[in-house]
Amino acid sequence: MMATDPILCLPASIDPSLLLGLSQAGYRLAVTDDVTPSEEPVLAALVSARGGLDTAKALCAAVRNSSEDQIPVLLLVSQSDVSSLDHNSGLFDDFAILPSSAAELLVRFARLTAGRTGSDSDTVVAFGPLKINTETYQALIDGRVLDLTYMEYELLTFLATNSTKVFTREALLSRVWGYEYYGGARTVDVHIRRLRAKLGEEHASLIETIRSVGYRLGQPSWANTTLS
Repeated sequence: MMATDPILCLPASIDPSLLLGLSQAGYRLAVTDDVTPSEEPVLAALVSARGGLDTAKALCAAVRNSSEDQIPVLLLVSQSDVSSLDHNSGLFDDFAILPSSAAELLVRFARLTAGRTGSDSDTVVAFGPLKINTETYQALIDGRVLDLTYMEYELLTFLATNSTKVFTREALLSRVWGYEYYGGARTVDVHIRRLRAKLGEEHASLIETIRSVGYRLGQPSWANTTLS
């Protein structure tokens, strides 16, 4: 599944590696410095604040004003900008922390554009027995649907889309929660413990603890099995 309508990318200086990742995933991109009226529908907009948060807000506002159907806007900001964001401003629908990854943007865009693509195909993140449908917000382990809270789903999806990396608790708070959460690093530990319990004894080890560092999604339990 890929939409025919492009993602509007502003400004043109957005990290080329992010644009390449979106393009390789099949998204069509319209990279520009200015929001200009067009007869062609736009699927969503990606706005980066690398050049300054005020400039990015102005671009978000221009996107909103250029379309009657309020296309979804994903805003990329630095960690230092998060505390300055007004989540009720209506200028953006979601945000990600820079430096971000193309994999994370793919998951976020799948959620923002669900139902706008004109396709019934699902976007699925698969990792061993774990499958996450980013259009229906459903996660399954060995075909069994997991009853997850929103933040449990967000945490599991983030780990699954970055399965080769180890993240500290602080990094997970920043990338998943997106702000300095009141509960601190213990919040991550609590959510990891709940996720392991819901994955079940057989699959709890999918989420590995890297001592003195943090967590990652590890190999499926059968990956190291030697077949005779």
